[in-house]
Amino acid sequence: MPLQSIKVLDLTRLLPGPYATMVLADFGAEVTKVEDPFLGDYARDFEPKVAGQGTMFHSLNRNKESISLNLKEAADKEKLLEMVKDADVLIESFRPGVMDRLGLGYETLKEHNEQLIYCAITGYGQTGPFKDKPGHDLNYIGYTGLLQLMGTSDRPPIVPATTIADIGGGAQPAIIGILLALMHRNNTGEGQFIDISMTDGVLSWLQTLLPGYLNAGDTPERGKQMLDGGRAYYSVYETKDNRYLAVGAVEPKFWSAFCKVIEREDLIERQEAPAEEHEEMKAEVQAIIGSKSLEEWTAILEPVDACVTPILTFEEMENHPQIQAREMIQTIEDNTYGSIKHIGIPIKLSKSPGKIRSLAPKRK
Repeated sequence: MPLQSIKVLDLTRLLPGPYATMVLADFGAEVTKVEDPFLGDYARDFEPKVAGQGTMFHSLNRNKESISLNLKEAADKEKLLEMVKDADVLIESFRPGVMDRLGLGYETLKEHNEQLIYCAITGYGQTGPFKDKPGHDLNYIGYTGLLQLMGTSDRPPIVPATTIADIGGGAQPAIIGILLALMHRNNTGEGQFIDISMTDGVLSWLQTLLPGYLNAGDTPERGKQMLDGGRAYYSVYETKDNRYLAVGAVEPKFWSAFCKVIEREDLIERQEAPAEEHEEMKAEVQAIIGSKSLEEWTAILEPVDACVTPILTFEEMENHPQIQAREMIQTIEDNTYGSIKHIGIPIKLSKSPGKIRSLAPKRK
């Protein structure tokens, strides 16, 4: 496996750090989860549970080992320092300065292993006036301006159903940063410090909106953009049976095909109409979509290249042939835990694929 010789010490908990180390572990890295002996990773106790531990914990901590260390105790600090000597990567998610106060900051650890790659994931980064402030996903996406743009123009911003900053702004940049640092070390023999700010990461996602504001003074409004539901060709419509269709007919050929299916070819030439006109168009499209059930529309639109699809429930998603073909839901059998379902591995390597080799460890 591509990372089978890499040893990772994971001092994180909850979501961003464990997600990052899960990906490394899926591709062979030897990840040791370092938990305090009192609470450990809080996600162990989150509901719902399976086999005595939180289902999210099981998912995020597969392919890992666990050890309990009290980093405020001298003996356990020494144990960690010994582990650092043989480690390639250490990842933590404490507030800036916490590891330094414990006597385990990067400058100290690199004296024990100058090739160590040290990754710190925080809300606001290691610098700046907010570096010591607490926060959660909603706070980080709020500061970037993303949250202000989520939802419709007639309602307050909506809270996303998944954690954008934790995974997209924190875990994914951490994975990339660690892999880049490993490449640098292969070339130079040098370790380094990786400073990951979840706020920075989210801000970097705003490629479709922010450059227009920065360079042309184009200030976007919630619910009136091309890709936020403000256009008739990129929106969600309710069916007769209170289900929903996702219409993503951005390109003219897809919009044309969709309009022909719903027998409204007069809408084709109005695709680039002003935003205000699209509100009227959406109402007209909604009236048509509301005349049939989701099953009926799916049967009609399935053979048509229009980028129009049903919005599925988890149950429907799990049983969908595309999800099954890509093995994105996997059932892992274990002598201790029994059968536990896992989210599959989204990175498909032809020569050295990732694999779920073991389930999440119990606390030691």
